[in-house]
Amino acid sequence: MKKETILWFSDLRKTDVARVGGKNASLGEMYSLLSNKGINIPNGFATTADAYKYFISFNKIDVKLEKLFNNLDLKKLENVQKAGKLARGWISKGKFPEDLEKDILIAYNKLEKEYGKNADVAVRSSATAEDLPDASFAGQHESFLNISGEKDVLKAVKNCYSSLFTDRAISYRREKGFKQLEVYLSACIQKMVRSDLASSGIMFTIDTETGFNKAVIINSVWGIGEMIVKGRITPDKFFVFKTGLTEGYKSIISKNLGRKTKKYIYSKNSGLKEVAVNKKDQNIMSLTDEEVLTLAKWGCVIENHYGRPQDIEWAKDGKTGKLFIVQSRPETVHSNESGHFYTEYMIDSSKEPSLYGIAVGNKIGVGKVRVILDPKDMKDFKEGEVLITKMTDPDWNSIMTIAGAVITDEGGKTCHSAIISRELGIPCIVGTRDATKTFKTGDIVTVDCTQGLKGRIFKGKIPYTSKRYNLDKMPDLKTDICLNIGAPDIAFQYSFLPVDGVGLAREEFIIANKIGIHPLALCYYDKIKARLTKEEKKKIEELTIGYQDKKKFYVDKLAEGVAQIGAAFHPKKVIVRFSDFKTNEYRNLIGGRLFEKEEENPMMGFRGASRYIDSEFQKAFKLECEAIKRVRSEFGLKNVCVMVPFCRTLEEGRQVRDLINKFGLDDKKMPVYVMCEIPSNVILANEFLDIFDGFSIGSNDLTQLSLGLDRDNGDLAHIGNEKNEAVMKLIDQAIQTCKKRKKYCGICGQAPSDYPEFAEFIMKRNISAISLNPDSVIKTIIKLSGVKTRKKFLW
Repeated sequence: MKKETILWFSDLRKTDVARVGGKNASLGEMYSLLSNKGINIPNGFATTADAYKYFISFNKIDVKLEKLFNNLDLKKLENVQKAGKLARGWISKGKFPEDLEKDILIAYNKLEKEYGKNADVAVRSSATAEDLPDASFAGQHESFLNISGEKDVLKAVKNCYSSLFTDRAISYRREKGFKQLEVYLSACIQKMVRSDLASSGIMFTIDTETGFNKAVIINSVWGIGEMIVKGRITPDKFFVFKTGLTEGYKSIISKNLGRKTKKYIYSKNSGLKEVAVNKKDQNIMSLTDEEVLTLAKWGCVIENHYGRPQDIEWAKDGKTGKLFIVQSRPETVHSNESGHFYTEYMIDSSKEPSLYGIAVGNKIGVGKVRVILDPKDMKDFKEGEVLITKMTDPDWNSIMTIAGAVITDEGGKTCHSAIISRELGIPCIVGTRDATKTFKTGDIVTVDCTQGLKGRIFKGKIPYTSKRYNLDKMPDLKTDICLNIGAPDIAFQYSFLPVDGVGLAREEFIIANKIGIHPLALCYYDKIKARLTKEEKKKIEELTIGYQDKKKFYVDKLAEGVAQIGAAFHPKKVIVRFSDFKTNEYRNLIGGRLFEKEEENPMMGFRGASRYIDSEFQKAFKLECEAIKRVRSEFGLKNVCVMVPFCRTLEEGRQVRDLINKFGLDDKKMPVYVMCEIPSNVILANEFLDIFDGFSIGSNDLTQLSLGLDRDNGDLAHIGNEKNEAVMKLIDQAIQTCKKRKKYCGICGQAPSDYPEFAEFIMKRNISAISLNPDSVIKTIIKLSGVKTRKKFLW
């Protein structure tokens, strides 16, 4: 009895992997069961695994293959290459049995009746061990695109058979434990989507970097999507928040324009050719917002159908304007992980350090030193290197994000280097005095931040060990533990920490890194263009490509940054602090020199509430309010609320609340908090609580202003201690006033992260929430739980 050689998508289900491979089984499942849910899938058919075996046995290749693989040690690369070359050669010289060839051509002719004579098709490989939950086989076998005509279809099917023995496929099967000759090849013959005339790409229903599963990530390019696989260009990237999407919101929480300089289009006869993308198309997104939302909805439907995160290929037809799904497979990295973990590091050496400083975080970093004294030399910095410099400011953020560790001569534990390193989760030691003189570019150093505030820098690579904590087994505390965060790009990563939300989300990192331009320079761009340097104008035009209204760029990018943090911790509360740049930091933004004075002590100057109510800066504050409003009303992130920093007087507080209301943000369901960081906030706590819905104690500034310090002065760091009796009394007074008024009182300053005993004190005083830096969460929870041994939490 003749075995089945051809099966149409309508005949296939996900359980047919053994018959047609994972790719074709999935296509059949979706075509049959999801088309009626509005998902477009091009029709097609599959040659079966039996058809492949028939071809192999008909040409007596099966005997040759068995003899070949039985006699080779595939752990040796030369043997893999030898086996692959021989196997592919035998298959390419083989001939189709007459009846199998006839079956393929009859099926292709039927497809022609649906789509037209010489219908253009994609001929893809689908192995019987492919697209399994623990082995995707993605990219191991070949695909052939823009194939038309009977002769070329037959040739492409044979080439698919041959690709079962690419060197990479042989090696992959070996690594995954599959027997080489027990995996068979099914060919998929599917109508091509004319994405060469539009766009295409890949969609994941989970963040592949972190495993965060509340977002759909869509990559998109002009032309045929193989350009993404080749890694030749940077695609446009979209993040869609799933919960907001299912609730009816347009939850595209991030849009990043790629560098789409090339694309694949149809070659004249068959196959593809590479061409340049015109300048206009390079500077616009390759998908509209509505198309992004449609794809994301389809992604959620497919994920729900399969019950696990998916890796999906999609394409837009340039002739019809319709979107199509052309493939879906299980995501096989993060979706297979069980439990969540945190790692603690410890040095295993008694060697004396070469230098000490103030430690930031609790990690260990090892790397090659790059000493940079002039920001102009930042271009020389390479990923993973240890940055050593005198002091950083927001201009340095671009290289700090790729640094293995950061060391500075100057600064205290709340200087710029310290704050940004904490948010990025990289080891940092500040206030060393002599790091730039002690080390030279090319040295190998070990940066140890595991000894509390005492940072140690060793010359050479020092051995260390680490322990992993199971985050699913952390103890519960009566006090909420929250997070301090500013960088949206790491929010998904830290969403797995056992926290009750975000006590402080800083806008400054978003403004400095994702916007980079002074808000008033955008508000008055047409008026100030003549006063900008050629370089400043060029940079603004590059950053705001696609934006006629420059103010909208500011609102969009700020909203997207906040939304990524809000989505990461949804539905838990995320408190966003309005911008708290000082004048020197605002001056560092493009165009900032035209709007900012030079102050002797910016820490005590024009910042916080006094800025927002200033008649000139109000235009910038309005943009911040519009961004938060968009996050809540358009993206559906109602868990995001706001906080006002550095509010010196009651009158400032009232005026800021009036402005928030005037700018359309005073939603009665959204609390508005104020930073308690000035002695006047504590002295007039009752009166401030008449205006605001609660306090978030900024212990850094409260300490500085209570003790008369400059917190960036490393020489005075030993005095600027939140455990000072005067500071602790002020903090306790603020907590007790909030308790009496039944209002929220959290703390987002540095003290609880650095001093466990301080955290214990404020917890005993019944503070509502303690907000910590990411690297302090686990150790603080364990300390506050009163658990004497950590064994319970080790994995």
